[in-house]
Amino acid sequence: MSLSNKEVENIAHLARLGVDAQDLDSYASNLSRILEFVEALGAVDTSDVEPLAHPIDMAQRLRPDAVTESDQRELFQRVAPSVEGGLYLVPRVIE
Repeated sequence: MSLSNKEVENIAHLARLGVDAQDLDSYASNLSRILEFVEALGAVDTSDVEPLAHPIDMAQRLRPDAVTESDQRELFQRVAPSVEGGLYLVPRVIE
């Protein structure tokens, strides 16, 4: 499948991308090669291949949802320059 410069402009507009006019030929060529590669992948016979969600058939090892550390907020906030109501106060950076 070969894309024209007009089609590349349309794709760029839909994706809200700015494309320079001198780069249109390069983009059209590269996108056309990508689409040809996807078409080649689509032509491969995969009728004997079982669909997978992940290539490695393993279950996730999950840890128990339990508290493993003690509350040390007061210890950490003792060295903070400014704290109020258990929250760190920082200088305003956006006005």
